[in-house]
Amino acid sequence: MTKRKAARLSAGEMEILQVLWRDGAVSLSQAQSGLGRAIGYTTMQTRLNRLVDKGLVTRNADRPARYAAAVAQDDVSARHLDLLLERVSGGSVVPLVAHLVRDRSLSAADIAELKQLIAEAERQTRKTKDGKK
Repeated sequence: MTKRKAARLSAGEMEILQVLWRDGAVSLSQAQSGLGRAIGYTTMQTRLNRLVDKGLVTRNADRPARYAAAVAQDDVSARHLDLLLERVSGGSVVPLVAHLVRDRSLSAADIAELKQLIAEAERQTRKTKDGKK
């Protein structure tokens, strides 16, 4: 998969990409059934073709054609999370994290992972600070 910045995606396009990331290369009918909700065959075909035109999905020449994600899930998620962060809190991470921590039940594993991420951020900050001296 390529590692390019993803274009803005509609909710429907994100749903289709979720199917492709989960199921891998699929035919049009498999993508349609993999969505888990009713959607017309031609609607699915149009959406897949738009994703192909955007360079986010590939379509092979087989019959029936198989569609696969051309972008990594992490790349698309990162782009959308950055946009959300900018829109919701002006780019500040603290209000977003505070909201998520206060308003959600976090498992011990979630808390441990958050602590690890903070420790890594502290190490990076120290490296940057020490490197500038």
